[in-house]
Amino acid sequence: QVQLRASGGDSVEAGGSLRLSCAASTYSARYHCLGWFRQAPQKGREGVATISRDGTTSYRMSVKERFTISQDYTKNILFLQMDSLKPEDTAMYYCAAARFCVAGALLSAREYDDWGQGTQVTVSS
Repeated sequence: QVQLRASGGDSVEAGGSLRLSCAASTYSARYHCLGWFRQAPQKGREGVATISRDGTTSYRMSVKERFTISQDYTKNILFLQMDSLKPEDTAMYYCAAARFCVAGALLSAREYDDWGQGTQVTVSS
């Protein structure tokens, strides 16, 4: 089981940017997709972005063109660059890993097998 640790969350004003990072304890060939999901207060978890082993990415419609998921394969680090942040992006963000996925398909939170502690993102208007 891989250990995942997210960081980089902060409080910013609308229109600002943040870069989330997620360090993996070890690389596992069992995981075919990595990604991010979030949970806002009193709301359910929702998938944000997914990247498959071949580098194909997919995004939630509301964050497309604003968020970018990427991975440093040599250091086992996953990133989420968030630009033009909106108050509705306020949530706890989690990085996660999935053993099975379809390249190009956004995974829902429940489709991930492992995830770490979240990092809080707060966007004020």
